Amino acid sequence: MDDTTVNTPRQLHYESMQATKRDGRLEPINLDKIHRVIEWAAEGLNNVSVSQVELRSHIQFYDGIRTDAIHETIIKSAADLISEETPDYQYMAARLSIFHLRKIAYGQFEPPHLFDHVTNLTALGKYDAHLLRDYTKAEFDELNGYIDHWRDMKFSYAAVKQLEGKYLVQNRVSKKVYESPQFLYMLVAMCLFARYTGSTRLDLIKRFYDAASNFKISLPTPIMAGVRTPTRQFSSCVLIECDDSLDSINATTSSIVRYVSQRAGIGINAGRIRAVGSEIRNGEAQHTGCLPFYKLFQAAVKSCSQGGVRGGAATLFYPIWHLEVETLLVLKNNRGVEENRVRHLDYGVQINRLMYQRLIKGQEISLFSPHDVPGLYDAFFADQDEFERLYTQYEADGSVRKRTLPAVELFSLMMQERAGTGRIYIQNVDHCNTHSPFNPALAPIRQSNLCMEIALPTSPLNDLNDGEGEIALCTLSAFNLGALESLDELEGLAELVVRSLDALLEYQDYPVKAALNATEKRRSLGVGVINYAYYLAKNGTGYTDEAALSLTHRTFEAIQYYLLKASVQLSREFGPCKAFHETTYAQGILPIDTYKRDLDAVCSEPLQLDWEALRGDITTHGLRNSTLTALMPSETSSQIANATNGIEPPRGLVSVKQSKDGILRQVVPEIDRLRSQYQLLWQMPDNEGYLKLVGIMQKFVDQSISTNTNYDPKRFEGGRVPMKQLLKDLLQAYKLGIKTLYYHNTRDGAGESEEEDASCESGACKI
Repeated sequence: MDDTTVNTPRQLHYESMQATKRDGRLEPINLDKIHRVIEWAAEGLNNVSVSQVELRSHIQFYDGIRTDAIHETIIKSAADLISEETPDYQYMAARLSIFHLRKIAYGQFEPPHLFDHVTNLTALGKYDAHLLRDYTKAEFDELNGYIDHWRDMKFSYAAVKQLEGKYLVQNRVSKKVYESPQFLYMLVAMCLFARYTGSTRLDLIKRFYDAASNFKISLPTPIMAGVRTPTRQFSSCVLIECDDSLDSINATTSSIVRYVSQRAGIGINAGRIRAVGSEIRNGEAQHTGCLPFYKLFQAAVKSCSQGGVRGGAATLFYPIWHLEVETLLVLKNNRGVEENRVRHLDYGVQINRLMYQRLIKGQEISLFSPHDVPGLYDAFFADQDEFERLYTQYEADGSVRKRTLPAVELFSLMMQERAGTGRIYIQNVDHCNTHSPFNPALAPIRQSNLCMEIALPTSPLNDLNDGEGEIALCTLSAFNLGALESLDELEGLAELVVRSLDALLEYQDYPVKAALNATEKRRSLGVGVINYAYYLAKNGTGYTDEAALSLTHRTFEAIQYYLLKASVQLSREFGPCKAFHETTYAQGILPIDTYKRDLDAVCSEPLQLDWEALRGDITTHGLRNSTLTALMPSETSSQIANATNGIEPPRGLVSVKQSKDGILRQVVPEIDRLRSQYQLLWQMPDNEGYLKLVGIMQKFVDQSISTNTNYDPKRFEGGRVPMKQLLKDLLQAYKLGIKTLYYHNTRDGAGESEEEDASCESGACKI
């Protein structure tokens, strides 16, 4: 790179300019100092130019510029040069950002001693006081010596901006940042393992710190932003079920507010609410239907900004056979008026075997108000044969209020709205219950969550102190598949993840009693993956290659196996979860016993691990955690690790993502070596290869998967995706045993091959 410095007249002009320091004093702009910092940031990087960054930044200087504005201008000048041809500018910009961040936090580049730092921030009320109570000065000294602050230099620019915006402890009004990333990782570990003692505790902390700071495991937003602070609610996903009563509706609304304010994404099951025109109090009044209560839930979701970390958001669930379904399906679209739309919620439409059969056979679907058909709503989830018996019985009963329409008409309306908004999601409730870690007769799954990867039992609550109600929480994390050298690494990482997340359940607070009730019963965890696209590329395969099928089978088999093994070990130490008897595991039934057998025609890879020995251990010792896996979008946490999103194919080798800090460019891992190996989203001919891989993952994943469908209208005649194709993909997903469908993405041409259109990303459904 050419970094020769020449004192031109323009350069001399800049040297005559004054900079305004933080205390208001003026001093000459020190171009030599700026040059040294940029040179330091460029050290060891390929194809970056110090002089080019200097030139871009210097022309933006002006007399009296603030010193912090000088730093920000230099950082942005480097970040603007990030491209497919010059990916290392993302590390140059990141180093400059870390330099600036530390100056703000500490007044110098070198971080303070861990003990001094924690003492200072505890006095400011930023850190939880238990850290100073639970750890000795000697332990602080040992852990301070273990921290490697140079790992900050492994972040990309997008990662640092996400850390600054969402994760690092700060004053969100003044923008004052108080810590740097390695303190974050170490203090999260110290909080999670505080209940352990002696050398075991320090060993776990060090191992967890290494795994997190080296990006082997990925942590969700609530943990990264909250653990070590006085706020103690770290579950990413909250599932709240509403009954058909005013007391339950009010309790649901209050619970939404409490959890949205503490950074959780919300799933609301409102499927029990009776339809408009139903009798109330033996006909004393007519029911107003679903819309007024959906609007109430929407107001509750939007009432809080989740502590400035992310905006409140929720997905609301109802069955496809609800009497108001035709009205409910259009609530999100841009037509209509405010009175008949509820646009700031997303919606999950619940479907089962009988509904699909009616579609395939060209038959009709009857719509009912749940209140008018006793037993039907519960059977919809718990017992498919009983649902079919009751459904046909009520169809034949002329005294029951109903409306009937062709199944293809109803499904087409649903898929039209899914395509138009991107945010009408699908939950196959029979798969959620037949291929489940829960016995549906005892603990049926009646909803999912904001991002469609959680499948946990819930029960309605009638007030905030209801000991019978059950608000399901799921605490998340993820393995970085791209950082694995071998699947054998998963055993040790699984133990760390399960041990830490299970400890978090004891560490956090529960603002609603029903959430504590559910957690004590289930102790549900959801461990997913990030960097799957890179994992495929580095293994020489892609989404539509046959080799990806077997690789995916082996990988997700190992993930579920080792997570179960870790939970068995915790059960030996601390005992099983209280409601272990409500799981299928208690009956000796494993995910490998209940998956959709249609998958065998897709992938014939044999099982690689000793599942029979594991089956014996589970039935003997139980499980500490009812669930262990869920594949979430991982949008933000993937950026922290400079990884590809979750299981998704990237839209381009460089993705351009809009954040509140502006546009962030992120380059796929190892672009120079693997450029031709990546299979990009819009290079894929259709959804088939992706759906097959998701089906294989679902074979082992005990909860669900945030599964997207993607369409490029240019591939179809007239530039329109035909309804026949949408319904074909829907049926294909069902046939493969896929439990949920998340976003419907339509290519709009924005950015084409190099940039990612992130218009469909929700600010609140990240981990």
